[in-house]
Amino acid sequence: MANEVKLHGVTRSPFVCRAVIALNLKDVKYEFVDEDLSNKSSDLIKYNPVYKKVPVLLHNGNPISESLVIVEYIDEVWKGVPLLPQDAYEKAQARFWAKFMDDKCFPTVFKAVTSLGEEQAVAEVHEALQFLENELKVKGSKFFGGDNINLVDIAATFVAFWIGAVEEALGIELLPKDKFPKLTEWSDNYVNCQAVKDSLPPREDLIAIYKKRFGKA
Repeated sequence: MANEVKLHGVTRSPFVCRAVIALNLKDVKYEFVDEDLSNKSSDLIKYNPVYKKVPVLLHNGNPISESLVIVEYIDEVWKGVPLLPQDAYEKAQARFWAKFMDDKCFPTVFKAVTSLGEEQAVAEVHEALQFLENELKVKGSKFFGGDNINLVDIAATFVAFWIGAVEEALGIELLPKDKFPKLTEWSDNYVNCQAVKDSLPPREDLIAIYKKRFGKA
C-alpha cells in the first residue's frame, strides 16, 4: 500500500508548524503544499470544507484537519517516540494542557499583540503563562512530556518561538525571564531540539510580518 503524505499549510503559521514538527519527530517523508490563504485552493476547500483553513494532512487521499487532531493522528499511525503518554490519566492531562494552549493562551497572546501591549492584555497573558510555569515546576522535567517532546510541547510551539518574535517586533514583553524562568528554559530547550529547529520558519520573517501588520516598521 502506498504511503502518500501531503501537508497543506503556510510556513509561518504556528498551527501548521505543529504538524510539521510531529512529522519530523516521526521522520515521516511528506510533500508540503504551500497555500495562499487570500486565494484558497480548490483542494483546500475540498479537503476541509467545514473550516476551509490550514493545516490539512492528506494521508493516502484521506484528509485530516485541525492541528492537534493531526498531531494525534500522526502519533497513532507512525511508530517512533510517542507524542502522547500511554497511561490513560496522563494522556487526558496532556490533552487538557494542549487544549489550554488554544482556548486560553493563544487568545490572550493575540489580544496583547493586537492591542500593542496594552497593560491589562499583557497581564492576562502573564496569568495564562503562569499556569504553564507552575506545571513545569511540578514536573521538574526538560519538557512538558518529560525527557521527550510530547503533544503539550508541540501545542505550545507558539509560546516558545512566536512570542519572542512578537516581543522583538513590537517592543513588548510577554515572557520575561525573571517572571517565567522555567518556561523560558523550556522554550530554549524546545526550539533547539533539531526536529523542532528544522520545522520553524525564519525568525526574521515573522518579525518583519508583525512590524508591517501592526505598524511598527
